[in-house]
Amino acid sequence: MLLSPLGLGTWQFSSGKGLIGKYWSPLEEELVQQIIKLSLEGGVNWFDTAEAYGGGESERVLAAALNKLEPLSAGASIATKWWPLLRSASHIPKTIDIRLQKLQGRPIDLYQIHQPFSFSKVSSEMKQMAKLAEAGKISHIGVSNFSAKQMYEADRTLRQFGLRLASNQVKYNLLDRRIERNGVLQAARELGCAIIAYSPLEQGLLTGKFHKNAELLSELSPLRKRAGGIKPSVLKRTQPLIDQLEQLADLYDVSPTQIALNWLIHSQGDTVFAIPGASKPHHAREIAEAMNFRLTEDELLELSDISALLAK
Repeated sequence: MLLSPLGLGTWQFSSGKGLIGKYWSPLEEELVQQIIKLSLEGGVNWFDTAEAYGGGESERVLAAALNKLEPLSAGASIATKWWPLLRSASHIPKTIDIRLQKLQGRPIDLYQIHQPFSFSKVSSEMKQMAKLAEAGKISHIGVSNFSAKQMYEADRTLRQFGLRLASNQVKYNLLDRRIERNGVLQAARELGCAIIAYSPLEQGLLTGKFHKNAELLSELSPLRKRAGGIKPSVLKRTQPLIDQLEQLADLYDVSPTQIALNWLIHSQGDTVFAIPGASKPHHAREIAEAMNFRLTEDELLELSDISALLAK
């Protein structure tokens, strides 16, 4: 099955549990089910979650919603992640059954190493992941936040088992284009693996809502303010890009959000997928509809040129 260029990130389904899960306010499970239903109906056919999102709470909530939405969700794929910090590669096989239990019988189509920091080498982690694939517990193997060098090492190890690296999940958007310069995007192209872009809207900055109403900044949690770096000076600096997004949005009768996502999934050919999150039903509908049109090459280039002056 071909994956939709946009998947749905589900960090926000953590129910406010755990240190990382506290980044988002808890969502009622009925609301989560509505969000997922609208995503599926709009053509989104895969969902990204992780062990670290509420200690597996996001996995549980996602799986519960998908199971209730059968047969609509019958072909939906799930990507999840193993948390490596303060662990060794030996924990990968020891914790896989917990992941599968949280997912309530739904298969793991893509299993990713969440960070490159652990007590083990990349090669040791890949060997354990390969064993899981051989045992039929996962289908594909990916990484997240890995450097180009680490990507090559991961793929080199997996080749010993007749496998290849499927993806690297990294931060990438119109205001953060570091992977274009640090070798990660080039490595993905050479290895034939996908880039999965997280934070595709730069923590909401690229929606333009904060530029229209700076008072919304006061509603953000301190953690989100720090993580997103959203402050008045940033709004002023990025206004030219938002102006261009709004101009194109008017042309296509869509939102600036949809223009930013469309740039992301088309500006680098077929290499980049993205996983925006949705905490409200209209977010899910908006994300899905961002796949219903395509910016022209000139429009993609124009956005690239403007963002190049502002991006990290």
